[in-house]
Amino acid sequence: MKLFFREYGQGKPMIILHGLFGSSDNWLTQAKLFSSSYKVYTVDQRNHGQSPHSDTFDYPSFVSDLDEFVQDHSITNPVVIGHSMGGKTAMNFALTHPEKIDRLIVVDISPKAYNLEHYTIVKGLLAIPIEKIKSRNEADEILAQHVPESDVRQFLLKNLQRKSDGGFSWKINLKIISEKLENVGVDLHSKGPFEKPTLFIRGVKSKYVPDSDWDRILQIFPKAKLETMDTGHWVQAEKPQEFADVVTRWLNS
Repeated sequence: MKLFFREYGQGKPMIILHGLFGSSDNWLTQAKLFSSSYKVYTVDQRNHGQSPHSDTFDYPSFVSDLDEFVQDHSITNPVVIGHSMGGKTAMNFALTHPEKIDRLIVVDISPKAYNLEHYTIVKGLLAIPIEKIKSRNEADEILAQHVPESDVRQFLLKNLQRKSDGGFSWKINLKIISEKLENVGVDLHSKGPFEKPTLFIRGVKSKYVPDSDWDRILQIFPKAKLETMDTGHWVQAEKPQEFADVVTRWLNS
């Protein structure tokens, strides 16, 4: 699958993968911060953003898509950063193709299975009558009945797009994501170890990477380091400059 991407800067290659319901747009601020030293590619994973839609939605497919992207653009030894679902893709890619990656950065996700809390979000998105709504405010009012956090709703509703003939449609493949959401929460499908430098960054207010995960992380990623920031799950969005500083400091160490 040919993934949509955005490109910034010059230098050593860096690939950034968004999380569930996200897109390459979400990483514009961070990409510009890294672009002074790196050639940054922000990628839309399948069924997200401007990348193609597919009935297949699982990590083996995400890894295959990323491998095709690396080959198509002749990218050698990139730094790969992934947040949440993108972090799972990045971990699986590193374990499947360790020779194709230089360093790995995993943001607020662990190498384990999760009981996802996203079913409520999907229920809220499906409740929006996409063919009938007249405004984003109308969509927001409906979504608020399921997702009370305004910042989360703002993030989710970035997936709304206006149609040329009027009205709205979804950028994401909401139907397939809702049907195959359980595939996002599964454990890694690739086995370790990945013996190259790896950085895990977590938010202290997030519960995705508890201390109890660290032993398993080190079994799979023996050269892993951990940084904890004063944020929730969307670490890079809440403190973009601090996030960029943490990443840059580690990459330069």
